[in-house]
Amino acid sequence: MADKKRTEPDWQDIRVFLALGRHGSLSAAARTLRVNHATIARRLHSLEETLGEKLVERRPDGYVLTPAGTRALAAASDMEASVQTLGRGWKDDTPKGLVRINASPALSQGFLIPRLAEITKQYPGLDIDLATDLRTISLERHEADIAIRLGKPQDGDLIAKQLATIGYGFYGTQEICRQVENGAEPVFVGFDEVNGYVPEAIWLARHFSHARVSFRANNQVSQAMAAKSGAGLALLPHYIGRLEGNLYPCPLEPVPPPREAWLLTRRQQRKDPPIRTVAEYITKIFATEQALFEE
Repeated sequence: MADKKRTEPDWQDIRVFLALGRHGSLSAAARTLRVNHATIARRLHSLEETLGEKLVERRPDGYVLTPAGTRALAAASDMEASVQTLGRGWKDDTPKGLVRINASPALSQGFLIPRLAEITKQYPGLDIDLATDLRTISLERHEADIAIRLGKPQDGDLIAKQLATIGYGFYGTQEICRQVENGAEPVFVGFDEVNGYVPEAIWLARHFSHARVSFRANNQVSQAMAAKSGAGLALLPHYIGRLEGNLYPCPLEPVPPPREAWLLTRRQQRKDPPIRTVAEYITKIFATEQALFEE
């Protein structure tokens, strides 16, 4: 007797599809799930056969979701969240599980890490995965549960909450600031060429186009360290300049306009206990330390 075609998806197929959809490559999905490439490919084919839809397309730089795959990833992520809720039990409302956060290297290393790490002591069942890429990680593709962005998003089914208005200034050693105040031409610490698209890098190149950039680094925490060593003035958000020891504000003008930091979550997961707990905690730490960010 021939086997009947499966009409309902296998949960193991869904787990594999979630990993592939989030990471974009067979290798990354296989490492995450600790299985081989053949298993990933077989499970993906099984899910596509069951659903009757092509879920991913192979490109030279990895796998991308088809429109059907994007819809399936959202549904699969909701299923995953429901399974995690069942696993936590009905009576225990203590937040447990992994919450994935994406923020820029500057916000992560310069502010978030020491403060966010405290939540894992308050909630021993809560785990934090903080991605600090300059590359934007997608909430829509379920690559993260919470994102902190500079600038309010204009699309997507997301809940956006403003966290802070981030002001900027020039920071350096006392000696360098004194030289600039006395009329010396400023020498800067800035972004490397790979990250020349960053708004602060574009602004500095436009307003101080003839100035020397003596030291370049790919994030503002590293730039602050170079400025502290006397390499030049660094254009920094105030929260980095004020938190780094032995850095002093230099009254050089103009400075960039402030930027808004926003916390983003998916609307359908706004009541998920771990995500809600972490989002409220992040909101609280920003509110507590507003003075660090403002002009």
